[in-house]
Amino acid sequence: MKNLITTAGQTSFFEVFKYVFIFILIINLVRPAQVFAHPYSASFTDITISEDKTDVVFTIDSVSLIELIDSLDPDGNDKLEQAEIEEEEHHIEELITETIAIDLGNQELTPKLQKLELSEKDNKQYVIANLTYDGFSAGDTFSFSDGFFVGDRNTNYINLMTATFEGQTSTTVLQGKERNWTILISEIQQEQGVNETEDAESPAKIGSSSWLSFFKLGMIHILEGYDHLLFLIALLLRKQTLKQYIGIVTAFTIAHSITLSLSVLDIVNLPSLFVESVIALSICYVALENIFRKKIQFRWGLTFGFGLIHGLGFADLLKEMALPKSDLVIALVSFNIGIEVIQVGVVLICLPLLYYLHKMKNSMKVIQYISWVIVVSGAYFLMQQLLF
Repeated sequence: MKNLITTAGQTSFFEVFKYVFIFILIINLVRPAQVFAHPYSASFTDITISEDKTDVVFTIDSVSLIELIDSLDPDGNDKLEQAEIEEEEHHIEELITETIAIDLGNQELTPKLQKLELSEKDNKQYVIANLTYDGFSAGDTFSFSDGFFVGDRNTNYINLMTATFEGQTSTTVLQGKERNWTILISEIQQEQGVNETEDAESPAKIGSSSWLSFFKLGMIHILEGYDHLLFLIALLLRKQTLKQYIGIVTAFTIAHSITLSLSVLDIVNLPSLFVESVIALSICYVALENIFRKKIQFRWGLTFGFGLIHGLGFADLLKEMALPKSDLVIALVSFNIGIEVIQVGVVLICLPLLYYLHKMKNSMKVIQYISWVIVVSGAYFLMQQLLF
């Protein structure tokens, strides 16, 4: 009788998640495209340098502009229309041209706005500003600075940059306090540094991709991705053997590395709404297993399956940056290593704490309480995606 009740309970458990998953699929099919708030503010800067002129394509998510220009979204729907862009073109131009700057040596150049337009990609809306500056010659020093959201602790802002001169390309990421990028224009570009505190007089010749910037980006991306961290913690909560823990971490690493690479290489693409919804659902699922399952086994398989979806979530940023193939491998590997460093760090912190937790007499109740908090958090993330 007891086994029958347990089996029935487990069947009901899986039935609920089956219908929730079907509901997510239906929402993705019938819901009209709209803008979703990011956990961060992202811009993308594509710079083409020549002796005649410097073309800059600066792209920023529309939500960021709405936050910075009060009059930009009069109807308050967090979505811009072309008419709103045209009406506030002067304010948008003023904000962008005063917040980003290009210097030739120590002289700031004056930009000219050529075009301002809206763009939508994968349920996200962007404003694209096409700017032109004076040209650069070999031997000149090119400097770019970005002042968006400087000092704003409530906004996590990054600028993914690509600069091209005579077929040579450099890439970097501006984030945190690192908002200056200086390049010595020559036949082969040499990056002088991305930190304004670094010594610009002694440039180190490195590859055309700033691997350290992407390494830091990977670290920051998972630290700010509370959903990924909650999923990982939920996986570790229940008492398991060291072999099982290693299996979980290994499965998650392999799975998200596979789909991260496939997504960035544009081989696998799924709608971001679907990906983020399933990530939120995975948090709830694992936490509910911690509460209702009497025995945890084969969790590595579950981790691998959900890890494939989490990898697509990790890829979101890099996909938006039009990285040249010569830089793609370095950026991808550096970004993934940054994620792994934080992931391993979280595991190393959690395991000793879990060791003492599992020795407590009421450890299972504590685990269930923590798991309920994770369930509520996962449900909140899910509702954010589906309803707001």
